Amino acid sequence: MVTQRNIRTNFSFCPSEGEGGAWHATLDSLERAVREAFPEHTIGYRRSGIHEMTVLDFEIELSADVWVDGTAAITEPDYAYITLTNVTADEAGVFAVWLRDSFVPTPTLVRFVSSLAMANSEETPSSLPAQGTCEDIADLLRRHVNAFGY
Repeated sequence: MVTQRNIRTNFSFCPSEGEGGAWHATLDSLERAVREAFPEHTIGYRRSGIHEMTVLDFEIELSADVWVDGTAAITEPDYAYITLTNVTADEAGVFAVWLRDSFVPTPTLVRFVSSLAMANSEETPSSLPAQGTCEDIADLLRRHVNAFGY
């Protein structure tokens, strides 16, 4: 029997390269979408010293007793970045599919990168497939994490 390791890392999601404003999103539109999609949530705004802008912090319940934390930095017209902290590939996969299928205007506009990749000098985000189930995307994210020797 093969046992999968459940590695936790940070995953970030952003629009396609050179298309920072392609999501046509604002923090307000993301907040509304999160509130609608995830009935159990905590949402707040704060000023980020890292980004020097207002960001949206959220905690959402993906499924019974499975909570994830995230931060979104979105400025019009050319910047959007959403980071989930300390999540498994399975958890990130659920969020990524929601983001791709329910929030962005077209499913080809999502890229991802992990903090494990960035720690290994791989800072170029990879494209999220325009199709695939939560399990398919979780498998992709798991392979991404495993590519860095973890």
